[in-house]
Amino acid sequence: MEQSHVSALQLKHAGLERQIAQEMSRPMPDLAAIQLLKKRKLRIKEELEHI
Repeated sequence: MEQSHVSALQLKHAGLERQIAQEMSRPMPDLAAIQLLKKRKLRIKEELEHI
């Protein structure tokens, strides 16, 4: 059970990383969206560290 939860969190983290990179590659990136994505990514990272 715990391993599947870790895997799910890692997938979400990687997905957020891709979304951030995609937004940053746009000619006019939405900085507010990037900030929100980074906060979500950080929360997932912190959760992974506490498992």
